[in-house]
Amino acid sequence: MPNVRNRGKSSGFWHEVSLRFPSFPLFLIVFLLIGGFSIKSDRFLTSSSISQLLISASIIAIVGVGEAFVLISKNIDVSVGSIVGFSAYFTASIAAKNQSLPLPVVVLIGVCIGMILGTVNGIIVANLEIPSIMVTLGTLYVFRGIDSMIVGSNEVTAQFLSKSFSRISSWTFLGLPGMFFYAVFVCICGWAFLQHTYSGRSIAALGSNITAAKKIGINSKKLVFLVYLISGGLAGFAGVLWASRYGTVNSTTGFGFELVVLAAVVVGGVSVNGGTGSIAGVFFGSLILGTISVGLALVNVSQFWVQAIQGAAIITAISLEVVFRKRKISGRRSDAISN
Repeated sequence: MPNVRNRGKSSGFWHEVSLRFPSFPLFLIVFLLIGGFSIKSDRFLTSSSISQLLISASIIAIVGVGEAFVLISKNIDVSVGSIVGFSAYFTASIAAKNQSLPLPVVVLIGVCIGMILGTVNGIIVANLEIPSIMVTLGTLYVFRGIDSMIVGSNEVTAQFLSKSFSRISSWTFLGLPGMFFYAVFVCICGWAFLQHTYSGRSIAALGSNITAAKKIGINSKKLVFLVYLISGGLAGFAGVLWASRYGTVNSTTGFGFELVVLAAVVVGGVSVNGGTGSIAGVFFGSLILGTISVGLALVNVSQFWVQAIQGAAIITAISLEVVFRKRKISGRRSDAISN
């Protein structure tokens, strides 16, 4: 009996923790992954590896916040990889040809490029009411095709970019890369928007029940347009950081990045059925994907396995969501019958 009582107290404790801190399991996964990879490779806990992990996770998180808004509204955006690549190349190209441009203007150009492309998605999905997966799958190839036609075999390399442009992403504070602080700032703003603004709460209401949301006066078209505008803008910003950090950009930049972002967002607990999700979850989901990517590279695992794990993570997260949702519905029915 004492053992049973102790187990009950233990399970109650963890249940309480999960209720108060929903992202705690994700934090635990990050901790376990870091521990596992540090055992497998003595290079994992070096400052350069941790910096690379944070940089990788930060770009994912920035784009992931915008993707989370779209998913919470019960839509999807699979064109973000193409938007990142489009913004990265054209921002780097403009910066290389106009090195006297102030850095804020360069960043603003990249964000505006992303917002313009996001606007295309938003107008089509909101006004024509075509399923968002079909629209953004189409624009993924349209944006990438236009990018490839304009860019061709050209590329912008670090030698054509000014040192000030590279400093957009290369600065550090307290030993942490500046990219990490960009991601934290975007996540805080995203959290505040979802939790403390009428539009943010309306996005969740729209994703939970679009019919009920319309009945209480929520403008669904306006909100759908807004989430794609935000998603595009953040992907554009990530493109600027990508170009600044890695220096070399061409027509293949960002190829397949949408899968990484989707994996991070879904693993972070954002529902593909809309209505639920947290920005903290997106942040930790991005850390999980960044840790896996850097860790597997250090233990000499093929990049193909990284892609396989990302795909498996999406399937697993969605499957678990379906199982939990069915159990929740079943529990409600049982309570209704008993009452």
